[in-house]
Amino acid sequence: MGAITDEELIVLFWSRDGNAIDETSRAYGAYCYAIANGILQNPEDAEECVNDTWLRAWNTIPPKRPQRLRIFLAKITRNLAFDRFKRRYAQKRGGGEIGLALEELEECVDAGTDPESEVMTKELEQGVNSFLGGLPGRERDIFLRRYFFVESTETIAARYGMTRSAVLMALSRTRQKLKLYLKKEGLIG
Repeated sequence: MGAITDEELIVLFWSRDGNAIDETSRAYGAYCYAIANGILQNPEDAEECVNDTWLRAWNTIPPKRPQRLRIFLAKITRNLAFDRFKRRYAQKRGGGEIGLALEELEECVDAGTDPESEVMTKELEQGVNSFLGGLPGRERDIFLRRYFFVESTETIAARYGMTRSAVLMALSRTRQKLKLYLKKEGLIG
């Protein structure tokens, strides 16, 4: 039997077929694990996070019917990993790549923004997505690898054949562009 398609996976979830989780794990287990471990830097926590991803997908599909299952699962995994990170390392300031990545992004978002506001958060997310859609491919990839997948600047540099300082400069320029874009769109002060 060949690889199962995303649509077939979604049908399994919708029909509440127990094979949905096994097949999803086969198709996306390594991908989701890489996301979780990139954030958590702990194999056991990453594995638990991936298992939680399958449960969250099971409880979410239906009623949701994701258009791109890979992205849907990545978002779930990423959010669960961030939540786990916050719980585990709440007392430790600046621990690991996640702390550095979040500090770097702080310069793009106005401190006066109410992060609890669901409407503002949604508008900000749409603004960032729109901004990213307008970036050249490599610039967008470097930004996403750092701030979505929380890869280290060293890993990004090795992937693209760049120096670490070139990656840092590229990220700094992209953050500046993002900040100007969000200001222009009225999403930050």
